[in-house]
Amino acid sequence: MRYVMLIHPWDRGADHEWRNWLADHDFGLLAANGQDGAAPVLVPTHFLFVPGTASGEADVVLLHLARPNPVWAAIEANPRLTLAVTDDYAFVPGPWRPQPDTAPEDGVPTSYYASVHLTGTAEMIDDPAAKAALLDRQVARFEPEVPRRPIVPGQAPYGRMLSAIRGIRLRITEVRPKFKYDDKRTPEVQEAVADRLLTRDLPRDGGARAQLLRRREARADS
Repeated sequence: MRYVMLIHPWDRGADHEWRNWLADHDFGLLAANGQDGAAPVLVPTHFLFVPGTASGEADVVLLHLARPNPVWAAIEANPRLTLAVTDDYAFVPGPWRPQPDTAPEDGVPTSYYASVHLTGTAEMIDDPAAKAALLDRQVARFEPEVPRRPIVPGQAPYGRMLSAIRGIRLRITEVRPKFKYDDKRTPEVQEAVADRLLTRDLPRDGGARAQLLRRREARADS
């Protein structure tokens, strides 16, 4: 059986939309199904998203994990993986978004969030030179301000540690992007919720509010 995230038509993200959003994200939850009937193995992990090319190269996700990680057995049994990246979420109380002619206290609460699910087939990377190249690319992304020499297998400071990890190259074949921000409600409701998020100002309210207003403006311009 195949499980996928529910996406209503009004919540579906456009290609340019999820790509722009994902460019600012590098941490997600990797899911491997393993053998039929087994519970999925879930691994929180940093990753590097490499966009495809106009010549036809597929989008790719690069990451590495510790060799003792139990996910490897699941991947060997079924290399079809999904990486879920979720952010800009907020709980929206019912009184903030009542239906027309409905008392605020009878409003239905909901959750706002952005979530992009990247599914593809994993290729394990065990060659030391290939793992070193993968790590060089990840380090360049995460520590651009730190001057570093390329990692060389067998050489200090990191080359001797390569045997402790395995790499993954995930070639993306399906993307399910969801931006759930009340697009089915009126612009007036969205603006009212945006004002409430600004006032409440919890840690992720700013991100949720930015996505809500961006979606509302895009809808107005369409």
